[in-house]
Amino acid sequence: MNDRLNQRSLADRWVVLTGGGGGIGRACIETLLRDGARILAIDTDARALDAIAQAYPSDRVLTAQSALESPAACKRAIARLHQTVYALVHLAGLFEKDAPDSQYRDVWDRALAVNLTTAYDMVSACVPAFEPGAVGRIVLATSVAYRRGSFDHLGYSAAKGGIAALVRALSRRLAPNVLVNAVAPGIIVTRMTQENIEEKGDRLMAEIPLRRWGMASEVASVIGFLCSPDSSYITGQILNVDGGMVNS
Repeated sequence: MNDRLNQRSLADRWVVLTGGGGGIGRACIETLLRDGARILAIDTDARALDAIAQAYPSDRVLTAQSALESPAACKRAIARLHQTVYALVHLAGLFEKDAPDSQYRDVWDRALAVNLTTAYDMVSACVPAFEPGAVGRIVLATSVAYRRGSFDHLGYSAAKGGIAALVRALSRRLAPNVLVNAVAPGIIVTRMTQENIEEKGDRLMAEIPLRRWGMASEVASVIGFLCSPDSSYITGQILNVDGGMVNS
């Protein structure tokens, strides 16, 4: 069978996972391990990484602490592997309030740097390390905010729109050797969304046809699908995981 069709499983293949200490990141570890993958989990949170290291065997999950603040930092993080990479799942991000006012320019700059530029740098670091002869996977994280706009998270919304455009461009640039897609979560119960739910929960819930918040495992299952052989004819797509908030 032509390996370009990528019918091999994830068994013992390495997935680089950024934001691995977050709610969706931890759910992704569980999902990908069940599919047989090995994982390099990257995060800034040392305590979260220690918890991951204690929870899983070191031959299945490695950890690396990094803010991924530069191309060199991204390369150092994946150098922890000493292995080829099958997939990059990039979840690392920052969610800060801002407004169209010069006093928030630092928030805007951080939003673009952490949510968009870091994705570009991680892709640049990982692509040369992909398995020769296999069809690799890149899964980035955008957000319902890029489709709807979040009125008090301007930089975040703009950066997540940039992720969507990056996915579409990379899917053309890297085809047919790498499939590039993204997930666009809605309101998922994690530490990142806690404040939003507390402040605007009733209004947000009224906009969700399924009338409940999403769970991290429900996003992780879609990411697992995009990393699996079952997604072999999907690239350049943004998959909403939002309970129906956005219908197109």
